[in-house]
Amino acid sequence: MADETHTLRSGSLTATIKAQGAEMCSFKHKDGTEFVWQAGPAWARHAPLLFPIVGRLASDEMRHRGKTYRMTQHGFARDSRFVWAERGESRCALVLEDSEATRALYPFAFRLTAAYALDEAGLDLWLTVANTGKEILPASLGGHPAFNWPLQAGVPKDSYALTFANEEPSPVRRVEGGLLLAATDPSPVRGTVLPLSEALFTNDAVIIDPINSDAVRYAAGQGAGPWLKMSWRGFRELGVWSKPSGAPFLCIEPWRGYPSPKDFDGEFSDKPGLMHIAPGAEEQLSFRVEVGTS
Repeated sequence: MADETHTLRSGSLTATIKAQGAEMCSFKHKDGTEFVWQAGPAWARHAPLLFPIVGRLASDEMRHRGKTYRMTQHGFARDSRFVWAERGESRCALVLEDSEATRALYPFAFRLTAAYALDEAGLDLWLTVANTGKEILPASLGGHPAFNWPLQAGVPKDSYALTFANEEPSPVRRVEGGLLLAATDPSPVRGTVLPLSEALFTNDAVIIDPINSDAVRYAAGQGAGPWLKMSWRGFRELGVWSKPSGAPFLCIEPWRGYPSPKDFDGEFSDKPGLMHIAPGAEEQLSFRVEVGTS
């Protein structure tokens, strides 16, 4: 159905956005290079938006004022149909507001807006969470875009690396059963470079918390062939994830928030990592993906 997707165009680039989840499902160069993972048996998503949680809560339960609500991994936005607010040649915007269905899972008033803009060099996404209610809005927000790995057929996966804008020496966080472990691992980043391999994800995602950089470049080591650069504003953590079983995608995930610590079992509003948005206020976070083919 035409209402289900919208394709943005600028110069040699196109990007296609779905109403379901406000999800980017394609980002292509006119030479045929597709940067976004096209879903499939290994993972059925492209670039979901994570709201109102990032990661998991213990037992998938959210506690608020004596009541327990079921909240599954990464929240409900990725499985919700957004409403189109704008559909132009190079820009579009989609909105998700609280409803009877969302309040059964998350008893708060909110408005989440995803605004995309494409130019000749890349794609911007602005995510705005507005508190439309009368109490503090506790929430997390994240991106989860999956890019093809390798970006070019025939290039070995382990020739790729992430190169950060700054050094990232801090220990990294890991999860077990979707929950954040208290123990940390030494950083696998060598100065500014994180070499990529399937073995890196044997213990699930690599979580850089806090992230020092505001940008990262993803490319094969020799510098030839397709590449992309992601930059972000307002996000404080970065998740890097793939499946260790040979899945041909890499997720580069700017987060504001993270999974529940394994030993946390309190009120949702007390969970570490949340934004606390005052009534009538809003938080805007953004990221940009620039791409090239040589």
